[in-house]
Amino acid sequence: MKLHRTEFTQKLPISIEKAWDFFSSPLNLAEITPADMTFDVTSPNMENTKMYPGLIITYKVSPLLGIKLDWVTEITHVKDLEYFIDEQRFGPFAFWHHQHHFKPIDSGVLMHDILHYSVGWGPIGNVANAVVVKNKIKGIFDFRYQKVEALFGKP
Repeated sequence: MKLHRTEFTQKLPISIEKAWDFFSSPLNLAEITPADMTFDVTSPNMENTKMYPGLIITYKVSPLLGIKLDWVTEITHVKDLEYFIDEQRFGPFAFWHHQHHFKPIDSGVLMHDILHYSVGWGPIGNVANAVVVKNKIKGIFDFRYQKVEALFGKP
């Protein structure tokens, strides 16, 4: 199983509190995910929920060809106003570990994501990653970058 690592960074012209309030709400994940993924949070009673260790979040997602898949993540670590980590428990990846870091800077907040993932399936998965998956992940984060700028402005 080959493990892949990718990182994404974005500056936000908002306070750490405002950034944390938005990104620590599971329901806001759908707002910053491309519509073609049909990313739906299916966990009940999430309206006022913020990230906490042990939180299980269920979704329906369509990462490819409109095929709906179940995705279950667990929030494994949280340090308020600094970071949280989600790990896939069930879903399209053999491995998924996503760190979300937030750091106050002079002009607002530096948001830094570190993602480790594996497609699985041995050599077939490596080809799938090279041809489709890594580009899809990049596209998701590129969309998020643009959406977050539209929501909060440019630094």
